[in-house]
Amino acid sequence: MLKNTQNLLDIMAQLRHPETGCAWDVKQDFASLIPYVIEEAYEVVDAIERDDLDDLRTELGDLLLQVVFHSQIANERGLFSFEQVAESIADKLIRRHPHVFGDAIFETDAQRHAAWEQSKADERNEKDPESKSVLSGVARSLPALLECEKIQDRAAQHGFDWQTVPPVFDKVLEELDEVKEAWESGNQAHIQEEIGDLLLVVVNLARHLNVNPEMALKQSTQKFSKRFHYIEKHVASAGRVLKDYKLDELDALWHSAKRAERL
Repeated sequence: MLKNTQNLLDIMAQLRHPETGCAWDVKQDFASLIPYVIEEAYEVVDAIERDDLDDLRTELGDLLLQVVFHSQIANERGLFSFEQVAESIADKLIRRHPHVFGDAIFETDAQRHAAWEQSKADERNEKDPESKSVLSGVARSLPALLECEKIQDRAAQHGFDWQTVPPVFDKVLEELDEVKEAWESGNQAHIQEEIGDLLLVVVNLARHLNVNPEMALKQSTQKFSKRFHYIEKHVASAGRVLKDYKLDELDALWHSAKRAERL
């Protein structure tokens, strides 16, 4: 296993060799590889969701390549090596699991989560002692729903949160009313602002209901696509196109698709 890891590192070093390597690999840097890191992470998720374990192995390899690629670039610049990356995460795992590698005892998941978050906060303070905000360290490049969830979770850990679920439902309805008022005003900038507020409080509701908003939206989007494909199939079998149908006809097919899911 370690032999294969070293082989991968050697291959990456050869690909990056300025004279005998691959021209494309040589010209890459941290910033240029960002899209590939994101793409490979999502392809891992896709393989998991499809329960394709052979593909998962391949996609995990592609994701590992991105770690190796960045480590090689860093090593060339005298910043850090792949070995130091591995050392860093190993140290972090030990530090954040004192109940496994130390004497700490946690009775509940809530206690474990609180200790995990405190460990992260300590790490942030050590890295940037001047930063006083509890929101520091949340990556701004995260998908909007995930960033929103993490920011709200941080605030909640410091008491800025509803203690029960019903008020969150009330807030959703309040924000929905404000979206309607903004729409009636015709002010597009105000409409966008209120839509953002509505999405933010819906994320908060998801958090209170122990639902991952990113995954929930992804699942609903996939469900929408599946039902829409059902409509397209029936429209095509009738020798027509979507625009030939009135909305109520398409809506009837939509409900037919929902019924087919339950069979």
